[in-house]
Parts: sequence; C-alpha cells; structure tokens
Amino acid sequence: MDRSRVDQLLPASSRILVVGEMILDEFIWGKVSRISPEAPVPVVEVLKESFNAGGAANVARNLRELVDHVKMLGPTGSGPDADRLRTLLTGHGIELQGVLHDPEYQTIRKTRIVARTQQVVRVDREKKRALDCAARSRAIAHFKELLPALNAVILEDYDKGLFDQEFANALIGSAREAGIPVLVDPKPSNPVRWRGVTGITPNRSEAFRAASQPWSEPVDPPMSDTALLKVGEQLLTDLECAFVLVTLSEQGMMLFQPNQVPYHIPTRAQEVFDVSGAGDTSIAVFTAALAGGATPVEAAEISNHAAGIVVGKLGTATVSRAELLESFLS
Repeated sequence: MDRSRVDQLLPASSRILVVGEMILDEFIWGKVSRISPEAPVPVVEVLKESFNAGGAANVARNLRELVDHVKMLGPTGSGPDADRLRTLLTGHGIELQGVLHDPEYQTIRKTRIVARTQQVVRVDREKKRALDCAARSRAIAHFKELLPALNAVILEDYDKGLFDQEFANALIGSAREAGIPVLVDPKPSNPVRWRGVTGITPNRSEAFRAASQPWSEPVDPPMSDTALLKVGEQLLTDLECAFVLVTLSEQGMMLFQPNQVPYHIPTRAQEVFDVSGAGDTSIAVFTAALAGGATPVEAAEISNHAAGIVVGKLGTATVSRAELLESFLS
C-alpha cells in the first residue's frame, strides 16, 4: 500500500465516538543509583513528572491525531484528577459533551515510576463502579442522539464497571439499527458477550480467554499456530461479527474474516521500549481507516504500521499522521 492510498483512507472529516473508562496516566521519571537501606528496593531520584489521558481517553487521543471530530462518552468524578483529565482531553480537541459527571465516582489514576527506560512499579487508584440507572439512561439517550452523525463507534472496555451486558446490548443494538460499525477492545475478565459487534481487537491472551480456550504458547510462523487459528474462527462464530483482529506483539497481527483464509501481518516494530497503550493505538487507527472506507485488510495493515511506531516510544504515546504516512515510504 502506498502513502497516497493511506492518506486517502484516513479522511480528517470522519466522526468517531469512543465509549469507555477514562484513566489519568501519571508518569514519574527518574534515575536509580542505589538500593534503599530500609528494604531491598531501588531508590528513585525523581527528575520530572508528566500526565497523559489514558484508558479509553488514550484511544480518543490516538484518533484525534488522524481525524478532526472525536467524541468521548464515559464517567468521571470530581476533584483534581477529574479536572486534570478534562483539561488534557479538551487540550487535544476531544469533545466531552458525553462525559458523565458523578461526584461519587473515583477518577481512575495509574502512576508509573520509570527509571531511565525501565518501569519500576505501577500504583493504581481506582474503585470499580457501575453506572446507576439514571446515569445509564442519560448515556444511552446521548449515544442515540450522536449516532446519526457518526462514522464509527469504539467500545473500549477496561472492566472498571462501566460495561455490563444490558448497557453493551443497548449500545450495540442502537448502532446496528443505525448502520454504524462498532469496534470493541474487550477485557475477558468482564463476562459481557459482545455478540453482534462489527469486530473485536483482542491481543493473543485476551483472544484465548474470550474464546474460553486454554492458553497455548505462540508458534512461529503464526499461520502454523493451530490453537490461534481455532480461537480466531471460534470468536467469529460465537460473536457473529465481520472480523477479529488479534494483535500478536512481536509476531504482528492476524486478521480473521468469515469464509476467508486468516491474514497474517508481520510486525514492523524496530525497537520496543514500551507496549503501554499499543492496543489503544491499534484499535484507533484500525477504526479510523475503516471509517474512511478501507477494507479490513487495508485497515489492519495501516494499524500494524502505527503499532510498530508507538511501541518505540515511552509512555502512553500516540502516532501522528505525519509519522504514519512516513512509515509507508520505507
């Protein structure tokens, strides 16, 4: 695929909605020069701190690099973390009319302490909480209002309480009625069945768990990985979806479609510094390409290029349009 075709398949005019749990990602950057005398742990000398919009908000950030109209729907609380997260998203030009304010909700914050390029520890502040009936009704009503103007929807599940079967079914059913493609990044720890979506984008481990299959070590080449092939075909059947895109880390990606031979795409990553958020980049770019008229194979190829770029960056990073187009010159 050449650069001009990729540019054509990523029109800035697309309108995409992300539904999911937003997370405030905090990074504490430092260096380690000694071990603590109090316990056998490293002492990190802090050099700087930074914040990013993570979770479903990171998917929105990645989309915003490629398209002009990105909307967010999900819960947030009160206080400094919620305010910082809103400020970050607004600064990226993401539309927040669908963000549900709940003073009882604890805005999720993940703190990663990084010494040079090595993550030392992660600290999570979160409390799993479902939407109450009133908030759910507001969310579904707002979702239906937005649908006529959308080109695609992403349901980004981090299993923090937002998605249950009733809520998922309401969103999927409404989108299908409106003829809008729905992409899901599932979290197998959540028992929701995503039947009827357009497609899902799990990693290999998530795919096995979603298919209730025992773990099997990767086989090289992936087209000889009979366990993986079985899982992909099973998910297509169980979910009655148009495709399953399984991300395979250093092995790239595998695209499954009904009645077609699976399509393997080797990784393009040159160096891997951090896989944080790589799945967010994959589903964002894949969806943006589909919304722009790409075939699933074309969308997967473009997504694979983006994933290869983002894992070479530290932190929950994004891929710019210029970087993505540049990767198709090599």
